[in-house]
Amino acid sequence: MAGRLQRRFVIGDGYASYWGPSGENVQHRHAAFQVTVAVEGEVVVTDESGACHRGVALIVPPMVRHHMSAAPYLRTWFVEPQCSFAAGLRARCGAGITAAADLYGLRDEDVRFAGAPGSSGTPDPRLMAAMEALARRDIQVTEAAAEAGLSPQRLRALARRQLGMPLARWRIWQRLARAARALIEGQSIAEAAVTGGFADQAHFNRQLREMIGLTPATVLPMLRSSASRSDVDGD
Repeated sequence: MAGRLQRRFVIGDGYASYWGPSGENVQHRHAAFQVTVAVEGEVVVTDESGACHRGVALIVPPMVRHHMSAAPYLRTWFVEPQCSFAAGLRARCGAGITAAADLYGLRDEDVRFAGAPGSSGTPDPRLMAAMEALARRDIQVTEAAAEAGLSPQRLRALARRQLGMPLARWRIWQRLARAARALIEGQSIAEAAVTGGFADQAHFNRQLREMIGLTPATVLPMLRSSASRSDVDGD
């Protein structure tokens, strides 16, 4: 039991996972599908309307504002919307929080290659090309659109239709992932903010709270507890 309840944090290709205790958080919405599994009892998530959702496993779609109740130990995956694994999640839950008891045994291996280019269910290849350009370099959406052979308007429309969010939101998620890696590697919160591409530490703080419901100071112990193990970038 002790080994199973050890904290771990993994950042992979198109996903991240955290296994460990969950504290109270504020209302937030993230640019990824969230799949949360309760090791014991239930996951409890409250949406923006105040409706309470319970289950041994819940799926929260991207951009759905919610907060999760504290729990002693949860297994949580964040799956980016361009991934093939996300296509299956999108098909089953639409725009709402959905119980998914069959995902109780979900493992990192199940989503490890979810971001592979050309996988079934991934978005338009031109949108994927633009997203890859935005992830690699600090360029404007107009430049990424040109590289992908699209007009900026067409690129934005594809992103909203196929990802369910503006590209700007997805890009912030990518910056948060870079900042998280920097924190794991030992950078201070201020240094990680710069590495992630945020204007300053206060900007990093606001964006993390908006997308995760927590501050960098709260997240830092979760990340550092895994840094001494082989769970970071474990794929």
